[in-house]
Order: sequence, then C-alpha cells, then structure tokens
Amino acid sequence: MADGELSVVIVGGLHAEARAAAVEQLLAAVPGSVVLHHDLSTAGHGTVVRTVRDARGPLSTGEAPLVNDCACCALREDLVPELERLAAAGEARLAVVELWDSVEPRAMAEVVADSGLPLTQVITAIDPALVLPYLGNGDDLAEAGLAAAASDQRTIADTFARQLEYAPVLAVLPGGDTEDQALLTQLHPTARRVPVGHGDPAGIAAQELAAAAFAGFDVEAAAAAQHAASALLPAEADACGVATLVWRRRRPFHPERLYAALEDLTCAAARSRGRFWLADRPDTLLHWDAAGGALCVESAGPWLASLPDAAWELVPPVRRAAAALDWHPEHGDRCQHLVFTSPGLDREGLQLLLDSCLLTDAEYTAGRAAWKRLPPVFDSLLEA
Repeated sequence: MADGELSVVIVGGLHAEARAAAVEQLLAAVPGSVVLHHDLSTAGHGTVVRTVRDARGPLSTGEAPLVNDCACCALREDLVPELERLAAAGEARLAVVELWDSVEPRAMAEVVADSGLPLTQVITAIDPALVLPYLGNGDDLAEAGLAAAASDQRTIADTFARQLEYAPVLAVLPGGDTEDQALLTQLHPTARRVPVGHGDPAGIAAQELAAAAFAGFDVEAAAAAQHAASALLPAEADACGVATLVWRRRRPFHPERLYAALEDLTCAAARSRGRFWLADRPDTLLHWDAAGGALCVESAGPWLASLPDAAWELVPPVRRAAAALDWHPEHGDRCQHLVFTSPGLDREGLQLLLDSCLLTDAEYTAGRAAWKRLPPVFDSLLEA
C-alpha cells in the first residue's frame, strides 16, 4: 500500500452493539479514519441515507435513490463513488465501511475490490451471547424490518451464518458463557478473534483491531473458502457441551431416503453445511446449507471427475487442490462431506440417520445405470 493511499475495511454483522463497538475502536485507534454508513431503514421512503463521520462527528450526509426498488443496489451504486471521493481528497487514511444490519459482507467486498480500491480487511462484529439465538431464528428478515428489498427472502439465521463465516476477523464483545464461546469457535475455527468494548477505546484491544484492519484481504480466496467445492469446513470438535460432527462417506445417497430424512437432519444441529452427491445425479455437486431450521440445497456445478480433461485447465487451482484431497480411484472427487455443529449434538443418532440414507450394498452394486432410474425427488428443490 502506497503512502497516503486510502485503505478500506468493511465492518458488518447483525449484532448492532458489537458493530458499533468495533467501529468506535477503529476510529479511536487509527488517526485519519472515517466511517461511511448507508442507512437502509429509510428505503421505504425511496432513498438510502449516507453518513460520513470521523471521531469528532458527522462530516457529510446525503441520499442515494433506490435502484430497482432495492436498498442494497442503491448502496452498491453509491459506495464506490463516495470512497473514490474520499481517496481523491487525500485527507483520510482508513475508510471504515459500516454495513447496515442485514447487508452481507461478501457482496460489498467484491464491489470494493472490483473498483481497484485497496480493501484491507473484512470484519464481522459478534456478541457471543447472541450467536445461538440468531442461528436458531428462522424468521424472515422482512418480519424483523431488516429486508434489503421487497423480494428479499433471506432469514435471520442464514444471513447471520454467512456474515459470520465469510469474515476472517471477528470483533467480539465481552460476555457469553463457555458454551457460547465454544459454539463461536467451532463455527469459525480459523477466524482471528479481536475483543471490542473492553474499556479504553484506544487501548491494547483497539490497537489489535487496527492492526487486523490493515492486514490484507483476498477476495478470491474468501470466495473459494465459501464455495461448496472448496469450502474450508470445520473439523471434529467437542467442548463445553458443543460438538461438531464431520461426516464423510464415499457412497452416494439414495434420493428418496435422504429426502425423507431432510427435516430431521436439518433440525439436528444449529448449523450444518457441506457438499454431497445423489445416486440419480452422479455428476452434480450439491451444496448443503442449513440454519434456523431451514435447509437450502442447490447445485454447485459439476464434480471435476465428470469433466473432460481439457476443462480442468479452466478450473481455479484451489478447486483442483480440493478435489485432489478428496480423490477416489472409482468416484474421483465425488464424496459426502457434511459438517454439523450444535450444543447437545447427538453424534451417534445423526451418524446412524445419515448412514441409513446411503445406497445399500445391493443398490450400490447395481451400478450407475440403475442409480439414474431412482425417483428424482430432489427435482422440486433444485428447480425452485
């Protein structure tokens, strides 16, 4: 980063108190920092309100009109010009983009990165005591007044999960019991956790957060870590009443038996995710994503084993590396890799249920021609 160049850090999360604490610590610890915030709660009146402030107070305010009746679209259209204006003025060292409650950091990180501005970190602010309540909240964002567009069908649980898991740095409020802390650790074991809201806003914790803000952020690596084919999923863990089960098998699922078990599997854990394959769709890599008692199953493209050799050159190296780790002489990279994390997890019961959904020995030996004739019961989910 060149001297005098404006750095950009994104701070987001549904936990507003934690988010505010993280922003204030950055303002206090980094001289020449400003905060840029778009308030999407005014979208019902046709505009999004933008505020730019520093440690002393507001510097400017303005409005951005809605784009396609979408507050997030208005944010995207207005964010980069404002950041470019701050960069051109040359008066700020760090622009802290404080996202509105339900805005997910990935979309904004990619917008900033595409603009050529130096995005140096993405931070999600967390209150440990609220992690389980938010993961278990299947209410629509619209019901909570947090929808970013009239068509926004996200839930609190799935939005919070993506906010938490995308950011490499978590700004964590004090509080929560040992179970809350264990749950947070197991959900995102690779995250750098920095305390916020601990006394002096310019003290040691603030300096640690400031250092993290300038550490650097790789948008492509972050996207790969979230993609079903190459996701960095948590490992086995068991601590303070919270457990993570990593279930890996080579045999495909029987579509009917898995479909019949979906409700029980979805409700078995506060959070579950991963990749899997169905016997009747042997070439399709399927993504499993569940939180708040709701499950999203979608295609994530083909397994690499189903592609011609020439197509491999078009696949990102991280995807090829992930496939190599899973490679099997017969099935290639096709595999079941599902991870379940929750307090009070019934490991044995969950493993038995998952195993019961696989093809039996007789079904497996019947071969792929027979597998493809199995009832395509997942069509309704995958084509919705």
